[in-house]
Amino acid sequence: MAPNDSADTNGTAPHGTARGVAGRRKAVRYIVPVAVAGVAAATIGLVPALASSGDPDLPEITAQELIEKIAASDTEQLSGTVKISTDLGIPSLGGLAGSFVPDGAGDKGGASADPQAKLTELASGTHTLRVAADGPDKQRVSVLDNASEYSIIHNGDQVWAYDSKSNAVYHAKEKAGKHTGRGEHPAPDGVPTTPKAFAEQALKAADGTTSVTVGGTAQVAGRDAYRLVLKPEQSGSTIGSITVAVDAKTGVPLKFTLQPSSGGKAAIDAGFTSVDFGKPAASSFSFTPPKGAEVTEADSAGSREKAAQAHQADGGLGALKGLNAKGEGVTVTGKGWSAIAEIKTPGAAGKPSKASGDVPAEAQQLLDSVGDKVTGTFGSGTVFKTRLVNALMTDDGRVYVGAVTKDALVKAADNAG
Repeated sequence: MAPNDSADTNGTAPHGTARGVAGRRKAVRYIVPVAVAGVAAATIGLVPALASSGDPDLPEITAQELIEKIAASDTEQLSGTVKISTDLGIPSLGGLAGSFVPDGAGDKGGASADPQAKLTELASGTHTLRVAADGPDKQRVSVLDNASEYSIIHNGDQVWAYDSKSNAVYHAKEKAGKHTGRGEHPAPDGVPTTPKAFAEQALKAADGTTSVTVGGTAQVAGRDAYRLVLKPEQSGSTIGSITVAVDAKTGVPLKFTLQPSSGGKAAIDAGFTSVDFGKPAASSFSFTPPKGAEVTEADSAGSREKAAQAHQADGGLGALKGLNAKGEGVTVTGKGWSAIAEIKTPGAAGKPSKASGDVPAEAQQLLDSVGDKVTGTFGSGTVFKTRLVNALMTDDGRVYVGAVTKDALVKAADNAG
């Protein structure tokens, strides 16, 4: 969820926005990578948006202009409520979240208040969040439950997380001069919690591989907005389209909707149900551990910063290195929407695999029952599917994973030999 500051750090900016940029952009600006704003006209719709019947009647705008509007947004203060609905075709990850906490997430990765673990629960179901931001140094996001609340508060060099249900606290202190710049809220890298965060990740994949157009107008949280529509031009992607509702006045993404190529209901639908661009109360960013709370101290921010840089460098697929004890044996092929990670598991190094006969029969029976058997020149294996991300596990211990179809995974395995 860190804002992408590449438009400043490399000395360039999307055309038409340079005069509003001076040094590092404010951390909560809705910044689009330079590569996205500069996509060739052949892939960006140049036809202005026209309001449909019943939608707001707004001035015409092109996709290029709308992307620049997002990039130029200087909104520093906001508060509101966000509803996130996720239907990836997988069971709730709440009980498994602690198993996937990467290095650097904290000394006690399984702590009940650890943000990396808790926010993974957003990967399924419907959740209501309260968010607030007041500049780059003050943000708060709270996940509301029926009888409890989980909050992350960033104030200056202090980051706190509190789970009211378990009365557990997580605390991290950023090193001097090492501001993480995560921006609108202090959620862990790779765990989007607002429409802006979702949109930011989607736009990173748009360079040269995406049709970008304006699909009319809408009203979101009582505000007039334009619809920015992204559609992969590459074949084999499980992503059908992404629609981002952009506030007509501020340029802030208000709603993010991802439709899978297989059809049906949205796989991800995240949008503000209420939003206020005024200054939030100072008390929103204050926190003192309650009496009797168990406090877990995190590792230094340096390890999280390093992980964030690696995440940005490989489009997020670097997180899959967590499946390999040493982070070795991971190769990413393709780009944009068709990127596929090949992971050499222990089975590929002569350790337990189906081919070796060392996988327990009960475990292999379970794997076979939930996946689709496939064959190719690579041999044979099993494809495990969700509505967005699919994975092929070969019988000799290799894994291919990406937001691509089963056929694309098989082809990748064949090409790898």
